Amino acid sequence: MGKVAWRLLPFLIVCYFISYLDRVNIGFAGPGMRADLGLSASAFGLAAGVFFLAYFAFEVPSNLALNRFGARLWIARIMFTWGLLSGAQAFVGSETSLIVVRVLLGAAEAGFFPGVIFYLTLWFPTAYRGRIVGWFMFAIPFSSALGSPVSGYLLNMDGIWGLHGWQWMFIIEAIPALLLTAGVLWYLTDRPAEAKWLTGEEKQWLAATLREEERQREAVVRYEWWQTLLNPRIIAYGLVYLGLVSPLYTLGFFQPQIIQAIGNLSNVELGFVNAFPFAVGAVTMVLWGFFSDRLQERKWTTIFAAACATAGLLIAASNDGLMLKMLGLALASFGIFAALPIFWSLPTAFLSGAAAAAGIAWINSVGNLGGYFGPQIFGIIKDYSGGDYYGLLFMAALPIMSILLILLLERRGAPHRQAQQPAE
Repeated sequence: MGKVAWRLLPFLIVCYFISYLDRVNIGFAGPGMRADLGLSASAFGLAAGVFFLAYFAFEVPSNLALNRFGARLWIARIMFTWGLLSGAQAFVGSETSLIVVRVLLGAAEAGFFPGVIFYLTLWFPTAYRGRIVGWFMFAIPFSSALGSPVSGYLLNMDGIWGLHGWQWMFIIEAIPALLLTAGVLWYLTDRPAEAKWLTGEEKQWLAATLREEERQREAVVRYEWWQTLLNPRIIAYGLVYLGLVSPLYTLGFFQPQIIQAIGNLSNVELGFVNAFPFAVGAVTMVLWGFFSDRLQERKWTTIFAAACATAGLLIAASNDGLMLKMLGLALASFGIFAALPIFWSLPTAFLSGAAAAAGIAWINSVGNLGGYFGPQIFGIIKDYSGGDYYGLLFMAALPIMSILLILLLERRGAPHRQAQQPAE
């Protein structure tokens, strides 16, 4: 599987790096944008999070279109439209126009992440997915870790050609998505049978392995794509994901403001300090995925990581010193980012075909509503309380919900457990 991984993963990681950076760079723009546009914390949280309402609405149709037209064409379409709209954020002039552009951006980007998760199920057997998804999702913390200082430098372009620094940031960071559109069309291969870079024997082995896994899944339970939208277990997995995604995006949008409130840092200094928790998350996400694959254990490795997220947020909420608050945020980042890729090994183990495309998208849709409600609720609490303490406490409670749901789902016995060989 190393040959497949080296062919697909580096390119997909780069694409998701750009995707996630374009999704959350509004967090880096937040302090200057709020001042220039006159936005309150709750208004900013609404504008940042409304992206996910459109994302929710278009996620399942987008993933079904990917299954119909192929990953190469559909991912290229997604990247081109999101690149255009991400750059358009530079030209908003009010809360209303910002909300409109964020809604359109959410509609444009819908389907990229679940589409790639589904795409990976077409290439990698179950035993490999913890580490493979971990490497792919490595782009999330890495984009924030690298994007923070880069965005800090771009914000210092304030005044050039009459534009604010945050406007330059949106424009420059949108360009890679447009350039990568051509790369997707040229480089990606839809399915193993079409891979000219695999030998005939390699294609045969991979196709037979994936086909046998699909046969075993469908012998236990077979879903049509529309059934996944009504299935209580699928919806419950979506709520598990929501408990992890809410603090993920809330920190992505508000962490620079949380740090700035106690640190009084320059743009560049803030960028580097903000990068630290995400750097911790990037390293531990990959290592935890390897650990979970080696054990072939998903339930308790996900639960432990989620518990660390809660503990880190409680530490961050309870301390006003920069050092202890950053340690808490780093522990929270470990917990959130370590849990995410292992979580996806649970539903993808019993979904296949069009049901997998729809089910993965539906779980991601429900979960990413946390990207709307989390920042908005945090912003409202921040406006009313005048600080971050109660908002961070609220965020700390959400991974506990995920833990309880996982215990319930796995206690009842998932319909997807099949014999797996430890991944080498």
